[in-house]
Amino acid sequence: MIKLLDFWAVWCGPCKIMEPVIEEIEKELSGKVEIEKINVDEKPAKASEFGVMSIPTYIILKDGQEVARRIGVTSKAELLKLLQ
Repeated sequence: MIKLLDFWAVWCGPCKIMEPVIEEIEKELSGKVEIEKINVDEKPAKASEFGVMSIPTYIILKDGQEVARRIGVTSKAELLKLLQ
């Protein structure tokens, strides 16, 4: 199973820009990709575990192993490409 970890925060402007993109991907890839939204203010240990220093950060896991990472505003096309 492929999993997309979305590290974000309520106060993060770029995170707000990305929210509809992530929601679209979630709908399109329902059943194929699991998306876990991680609020870094609520779960700082999880952010630390993955070495997240800035947000938004998107980490793609395949079978529990990190295979890709993007930081900052990223196009939907780029994220979909990473999820292939």
